[in-house]
Amino acid sequence: MTDSIFFEDNFAFQMFGFQHIAAILFFAGVGYVVISWAKKRSEKMQIQLGKIMAFVICLTLIAWTASKIYLHGFHIKEDLPLHLCNIISILLPIFAYTRKRWMYEILIFWILAGTSQAMITPDLAHGFPHYHYLKYWIVHAGLVIFILYATVIFKMRPTVKSIFKSFLALQVYFVLMLLVNKVLGSNYFFISEKPPHGSLLDYFGDWPYYILVAELILFPYFFLIYLPFHLSRKKATSQKADPGF
Repeated sequence: MTDSIFFEDNFAFQMFGFQHIAAILFFAGVGYVVISWAKKRSEKMQIQLGKIMAFVICLTLIAWTASKIYLHGFHIKEDLPLHLCNIISILLPIFAYTRKRWMYEILIFWILAGTSQAMITPDLAHGFPHYHYLKYWIVHAGLVIFILYATVIFKMRPTVKSIFKSFLALQVYFVLMLLVNKVLGSNYFFISEKPPHGSLLDYFGDWPYYILVAELILFPYFFLIYLPFHLSRKKATSQKADPGF
């Protein structure tokens, strides 16, 4: 198994290179096709498709972790599924089955703020067809597609209160990762140091200043994500009040 091209280290990933842009365009196309197709299907089929998507994302993460264990490459300081997008991937099947509004309110901001940023500046060393590359894009792009799917197909929408819920939930996660990192000497949620392959955090200064800057801009960033929903809701309300508008 170690001889497989899916685990060879001679496929380097270059940020903003062909493999980066191609992955974004490919999954943007996948998302468009999936959502467009689902719009024309029954509610039962839409729910089933949502469940399938959630399980594919979750199982991709589980398979990656299992492969690390099988190949004796698992390191508790690096490979526990505790990074934010991994936590979301584990929770996703629960959300897909229950479609709880409070979960949507938290996840939409986590995904559109965090996961989308991870797609723009991927923390990747390996390129296609390494399994880490495939896992990374299936999970991260899959999360973005899924939350857009929930918004368009399940017709879920955040409110102003959702911003506070998501922000507070993220602070709880932050504190938990502080404790985990203290015990394990790890760097989950990139609290102890910035990602090794470059990210938006590089523009926020050295540790611990980049954490403080990220915290300061997080709430305005969440509000910016919410703004299109607010404007859409306001426009719909105006049209109802004035049918001739």
